[in-house]
Amino acid sequence: MATLKKGSKKLLNAWAFYDWANSVYTLTIASSIFPIFYSSLFEDKNQLVNAFGFEMKQTVLISIVTAFTFLVVACLSPILSGIADYVGNKKNFMKFFCYMGGLGCIGLYFFNLSYIHTSVLFYFMGLLGYWGSLVFYNSYLPDIAFPEQQDSISAKGFSWGYIGSVILLIVNLAMVMSQTDGAAKMQMMKYSFVTVGLWWILFSQYTFY
Repeated sequence: MATLKKGSKKLLNAWAFYDWANSVYTLTIASSIFPIFYSSLFEDKNQLVNAFGFEMKQTVLISIVTAFTFLVVACLSPILSGIADYVGNKKNFMKFFCYMGGLGCIGLYFFNLSYIHTSVLFYFMGLLGYWGSLVFYNSYLPDIAFPEQQDSISAKGFSWGYIGSVILLIVNLAMVMSQTDGAAKMQMMKYSFVTVGLWWILFSQYTFY
């Protein structure tokens, strides 16, 4: 394939399209369906969770894993971005985090309180993959766009991200609402996690190409 020149429309659109691919994570996993699914696993809302040798509230566990993930991102980002800039393989790092995140979302299908450590590992993978890939994704902007193009193409990325994530969320909500039985609804929620992972991985291929 011919090398695309900096500022070319095709290159800019390919960059912006990654927002279409990965924004489904924030809407379905981070904001809407996963929190409801996780809460529904507990019949007693005051039930404690045994994890990492401690008993804690349900929300505390997710908060701890989330905070730890952001700590990992904060520590790794300067190191990995420096290595990527030096060796010139930012795309490989971005792919790694993208695929980790997508597989983490798919793994949430198996989220179960009986295997809580494996379950939160998948949650950790999804969150780390999302933020880790964004580090390298955003670092590409000055490489592919001239200063006068950066605001508009960044806005286009946000727009495509909102549109794509809303489309998949509507599909996922329709899947859940199509069921009347509680267990069936939970199963549809688990399927929605798989759709997020597949959507993220498959649509990112255009950007990587």
